[in-house]
Formats: sequence, structure tokens, C-alpha cells
Amino acid sequence: MLSRRTIFSSITLGLLGAAQISATALTAMLGANERSCYYADVDGVGEKVGFYFAVQSGGNFEIDYIVMDPDDKVILEGVAEKQGDYIFTANKVGEYSFCFENEAYTSDKLLDFDIMVESEPRRVLSAQQQPLKEHTSSLEESTYKISGLLSSITRTQKYFHTRHHRNFSTVLSTQSRIFWFTVLECVIIAAMSLLQIWILKTFFSRSGRRYKV
Repeated sequence: MLSRRTIFSSITLGLLGAAQISATALTAMLGANERSCYYADVDGVGEKVGFYFAVQSGGNFEIDYIVMDPDDKVILEGVAEKQGDYIFTANKVGEYSFCFENEAYTSDKLLDFDIMVESEPRRVLSAQQQPLKEHTSSLEESTYKISGLLSSITRTQKYFHTRHHRNFSTVLSTQSRIFWFTVLECVIIAAMSLLQIWILKTFFSRSGRRYKV
């Protein structure tokens, strides 16, 4: 039976072997004819960079975006996109830029986006910790499975969050259209009523010609 110290060491090594992730989840309002950029630092070549965005409300839920490396070389770009989920490998160390452009549109846009920088450092074991490798392999595998499940749950939550905002925006737009259509309909009915009254009043108020026989 393994001692408590051995079990604790196995758990610690398993957690150290997991990927280290630094992520930024933001919600931003981008006005019409505006451009907004965000930046993330990459400390090592080969790190994984995740980029997710979704337009929650505004216009037809469309936005332009561009992702560039430290040398201003375009990595990702898109025009009139509603949402995107990308993962790419950073080939250079430095500051990566993530820009959203709303310059071609006349409505404000509400954005949800994540910028994630992930690195997987190698676990270094001393000579005394070598025998624990066979015990930590299953623990590391379970840790990665849990991490994958949590990532799947997070993406599902983001999807439903986006659908909720878009449907709510559609409901508000439909409600506004129905309101103004009703107002216009009432104005037309009132105008038709006044026009009918004026026609009838004019018809009966005219003096007809009288002829003697």
C-alpha cells in the first residue's frame, strides 16, 4: 500500500505535468466605424494560442477581425464573420495582436471573446522520483480527460450564451418593428376616417342645381 506522502507526490507531479494556461475572457462594446485591438504575450516558440469570439448583438451579428504576429504578419483574418474558434501554433516570441473592425458597419456590436496562451512544459524528475512515473501516468491521463471535458462544457456554455443574446436581440428587433407598424397602422386608420368624414361632408354640403318644369 502506498504511503500518504507517495500519493501526495503523485498528485502533485500529475498537476505539474498538466498544461499551463493563461486565458483572458472579455466582453466589449465596439461602436460603429470603430477598431479595437487586444494583445497577448507569447514567451516561447511552439506555444498554442487559442482565439474565440462571438458577436452577441448588433446589426446582423457581423464583424471583421485580423490576428497578427509580432512582425505584423497576418495569421488569421475574416470579413463579416459572426463567430470563430481557432487554435494556432506561435512560431515567434513576442506580442500577438487581435483586432476587431466595425468600420464597415453602422451599428454597435457587443462582443464576447477569449484569448488563450497554452504551454506544456516538460516535467523533470529527479533520480529518487523515477519509480513514481508508472503511478503518475494514469493520473496524468485522467487529468487531461477532465481538462478536455471542462473545455467541452465551457464551449457549450459559450454557444448557449451566444444563442441567448442573439435570440434576445432578435426579439427586441421584432418587438420594435411590431410597435412601429402598429403605430403606422393606427395613423393610417385615423387618416382614412378623417378622409371619409371630409368626403361625406363635402358631398352633402354641395348645393344641387334646381330646374323648373
